[in-house]
Amino acid sequence: MEDQISNKLLSFVEARLSPGGEFGLHLTIGMVLLLVSGYVFHELAEAVMGQEAITVLDVQVAHWFNAHAFEPLTSLMYGISALHSVAGMALLFGAFALYLWRAQARYWLLALAFAVPGGMLLNVALKHVFQRTRPVFEEPLVTLATYSFPSGHTTAATCFYGLLVSYLVIARPAWSVRLGTVAVCLTMVLLVALSRVYLGAHYVSDVLAAMAGSVAWLAVCITAISTLRRRREAKTI
Repeated sequence: MEDQISNKLLSFVEARLSPGGEFGLHLTIGMVLLLVSGYVFHELAEAVMGQEAITVLDVQVAHWFNAHAFEPLTSLMYGISALHSVAGMALLFGAFALYLWRAQARYWLLALAFAVPGGMLLNVALKHVFQRTRPVFEEPLVTLATYSFPSGHTTAATCFYGLLVSYLVIARPAWSVRLGTVAVCLTMVLLVALSRVYLGAHYVSDVLAAMAGSVAWLAVCITAISTLRRRREAKTI
């Protein structure tokens, strides 16, 4: 009996770690990312709503950046932020969607359609759930009337660049291309997050929560689309 249980457990683990299985490694990685990033978002949200120590750090960092803003860094931060506004993201989304369409990567195109617009809509919903006010300064660099937590720009950037790097890492076998893609996309997400804190539009916890929540959402989208693709391919065999 113990041997049967051990064999079944071993078979289950092997199936979960199988790269080619319908519910194999891709589903396992997706679930791990979802659980970890979801937990991080939950902890940040609780800390912010509970006015814990991170909110004190948020205010200190926000006022430090506001007091030490200088050119040409301020103009650069405005540019990065504008590129990842709704209008900027629409252009980036359209360009990537066109590329995927021409590459006949229809499942990735479907993942893009869910990940980026869906992530942005989810962000709007979360803002209204938490209703955190934005940082306040005597001489603000930007003035916005919407809620602060989590950051919309950071959410959009994480969803977009996260999907982009996932596609290129899988589609491009060369490790130099893979590592370069990861470095560039990660840098872009961090720059967008920095720009929102630098300009005083968000607190540090806002952008951290946006990244965590977006990774969770990406895990759902990519895993779901990957599972759909594998199931359809399995039926054709």
